[in-house]
Amino acid sequence: MRNKGVGFLVIGIALVMALMVLLFNNLIKENIGLTCSHGPSCEMYTDLAIQTWISLAIVAVIIIIGLFLIFSKPEEKIVVKRIKDKKKKLNLNGLDKDEKKIIELLQKENGGMFQRTLMEKLELGKVKVTRLLDRLESKELIERKRRGMNNIVILK
Repeated sequence: MRNKGVGFLVIGIALVMALMVLLFNNLIKENIGLTCSHGPSCEMYTDLAIQTWISLAIVAVIIIIGLFLIFSKPEEKIVVKRIKDKKKKLNLNGLDKDEKKIIELLQKENGGMFQRTLMEKLELGKVKVTRLLDRLESKELIERKRRGMNNIVILK
């Protein structure tokens, strides 16, 4: 809404300027008529016409700026609101002791670690850990992401 008000103000100023240019032009034309001895072929008349057109062109540009301000939309602020994820408590019912150990280790490590590190901390074999992770993944408690030759295990 503020742009419209400024646009109307700019157009009003431009119209006042146009009126001043035309009045000033008429006064100068009368002075030229009184002082110029050459008559209508005097160079001052052509100079006056050029100056008048330049002044009116400037006024036209100012009017265009005013119209732009009137019809343009003001910039809208984009508000990005971040929603903090509420960490819900994991339901550990129905998990065996090894699965619970995996979940507890992941919670201690801020929700993620490499599968190889998990194997070493649990002191379990590769096949056993893979099967445990498969079960936890099917229960949608964890997610495995491939990183090169390793997997990163992340709590969901």
